[in-house]
Amino acid sequence: MTSRFGDGHGGHGGQDRHDRQDRHDNPSESGPTDNGPSDDGGSDGTGSGTGTGTGSATGQERDRGWNWSPGMVRWTSLRLRLVAVFAAVALTAAVSVSGIAYWLNRDAVLTRAQNSALNDFRDSLQRNAASLPVSPTCESLNTAAGRIGGPDTYQVVLIDTTRDNAPCAAPSNRDVFTLDDVPAQLQRAVNTPDAKDHNRYHLRWMRISLQGRPYLVAGARINDDGATGYMLKSLDAERKDLNSLAWSLGIATLLALVGAALLAQAAGSTVLRPVRRLGEAAQRLGEGHLDTRLKVSGTDELAEMSRTFNSAAEALESRVEELSAREAASRRFVADMSHELRTPLTAITAVTDVLEDEAEALDPMIAPAVRLVVSETRRLNELVETLMEVTRFDAGTAKLRVDEVDVADMVMACMDARAWVDSVELDAPRGLLATLDPRRLDVIMANLIGNALKHGGSPVRVSLRREGGADGDVVIAVSDHGPGIPEDVLPHVFDRFYKADASRARSEGSGLGLSIAMENAHIHGGDITAANSPDGGAVFTLRLPVRPRTDEDEDDADGDGGANGSGATGTSQGPGGDAR
Repeated sequence: MTSRFGDGHGGHGGQDRHDRQDRHDNPSESGPTDNGPSDDGGSDGTGSGTGTGTGSATGQERDRGWNWSPGMVRWTSLRLRLVAVFAAVALTAAVSVSGIAYWLNRDAVLTRAQNSALNDFRDSLQRNAASLPVSPTCESLNTAAGRIGGPDTYQVVLIDTTRDNAPCAAPSNRDVFTLDDVPAQLQRAVNTPDAKDHNRYHLRWMRISLQGRPYLVAGARINDDGATGYMLKSLDAERKDLNSLAWSLGIATLLALVGAALLAQAAGSTVLRPVRRLGEAAQRLGEGHLDTRLKVSGTDELAEMSRTFNSAAEALESRVEELSAREAASRRFVADMSHELRTPLTAITAVTDVLEDEAEALDPMIAPAVRLVVSETRRLNELVETLMEVTRFDAGTAKLRVDEVDVADMVMACMDARAWVDSVELDAPRGLLATLDPRRLDVIMANLIGNALKHGGSPVRVSLRREGGADGDVVIAVSDHGPGIPEDVLPHVFDRFYKADASRARSEGSGLGLSIAMENAHIHGGDITAANSPDGGAVFTLRLPVRPRTDEDEDDADGDGGANGSGATGTSQGPGGDAR
């Protein structure tokens, strides 16, 4: 039981917890109480935690967030953070205001009830008990107690010593209030004179709790040697009023929280709608819709951001159009140049074939030059055919001419046509059928195996297997035992004209072989990967679907370079990309 003492003579009790103001033993000498004692946060328990508890529960519900529809809010979205900040500020403000209002009203209600009860108790003592004789009888004490106390006000116990020196305690209602209900601490305070005030006795009070109900207990001595009176006043009505106030403040806090959430939602929609539009526009721009623009309205920061986006999008569109035009012009130039070179190269090739046939009969001083011209003419012819193949891929005119073939037979035919059978270990079970373009598969294998023979180390091994069942993939792995591919080169081995050693300005490869092999794999719906084997050497893995993922093709408009026989493009140039 937590309590404090107080008196009923003036002064606000909250100003000094230890200052007990004086009351003369004679009730007639004390004036009315102006500001009675105040609450000290004692054990009355009138619902002081109600307002705070309501706000806290509401904050917990707010912290759970919402499961909004996609595009509205995410757990880490700015909208949710904005709502959370608004809710936290509103909760803090509402709880603070409600707490202050509750404690101020609590103090006022309890002070008013205490002052009224103490003043009435003092006046009743003055009217009824002060006239009692010295050493009164128990009957007179009971009569006086009945006049002072009542069921509608408060209960009283009067204590004095009778003529035969026997103590007598006369309660107004023995079933409600007896001397045993008065705390010993209060009894000692009432019966102890104040040495600072000429040893006078004062009115003392406490707040206590009996059977879970709040009460005000007060006591005073009528004369130095006269009777002592104690009062018990119920504060249950005040507690109910304070509980109602606490619930009202809690509901007000909840409504403030809901209002703050709605306000945050409205503010978030106003602020985040342009941001969401900007994100959608940026996504469309990234998908290639370069004509995407934002509607600009207003002069605030969001409008300025939209203007900046539109300016950047416009500049990007202009730049991309410029680069596209340059790229298209470059492709047309390469295609036109390759086409124009074909006719003179055909004539030159015919002449070099004749010179090659007559090389043995030529002067020994001239024969090496003739052989060099023949070799370079063939190399130039292969480069022109390769460039034409590249332009077809770039223009999107490359087509598949598929047929159901035995993949192992196709690989063997590629190796046999280039006399690689003795240099390559083949692990290819027959009977593995796939719907492929035979010529393009020949180009792929010629580049991969030729690259391994030129840059790798013997033995070169080619393995064939199927993955994923009848509708799965055909996987062909070409591995060698060379030094492997440097890690910084691996990401670029399929780039056009890429050579690992930039100092080798001239080499047998054009730097296009692996790039064309990759394009041929892609047109089948497949892929090629390059890696280094843990046992040493490089491994190129070709993966093609058993059935192509494209529609059955038509003939290429220009014959697709088929006049050069099996694998004319890239067959003799061997390694592509010159990666190692």
